[in-house]
Amino acid sequence: MAVEVYLIFNGNCREAVTFYEKAFNTDKPEIMTFGDSPQNPNYQLPEEAKDLVMHTRLSIFDSTVMFSDTFPGSPFTRGNNVTLAIVSSDEEKMRKAFENLKDGGKVSMELQETFWSKCYGSLTDKFGIEWQFSHEENK
Repeated sequence: MAVEVYLIFNGNCREAVTFYEKAFNTDKPEIMTFGDSPQNPNYQLPEEAKDLVMHTRLSIFDSTVMFSDTFPGSPFTRGNNVTLAIVSSDEEKMRKAFENLKDGGKVSMELQETFWSKCYGSLTDKFGIEWQFSHEENK
């Protein structure tokens, strides 16, 4: 299981990732945009969201740093745009930790299957720390 940093940007994620890629001389990342994700026929994706970064990651000094843009209309506070991500192949351990952190916290998304993870969820704990949980095989 790993705890990884997830940085959130306000529309300039692609620029930031390109900067960090060059600064740390890392491999060019794969970038998934909101427009690349499967679309819900009951919800029209706003045009301004289509080219925004939904997810990407860089390997920086043997650590994974993940990045995304905030979704249009979602709150964004510069300087408070960091979440911690639990990435694990141990779903049971992940579920227990998620349940423990829910105590006094606020769940943004219950643990559930998504198109990128068999088990993903997010919450803010009672101390205001934002957490994301993602199941990945052989992580």
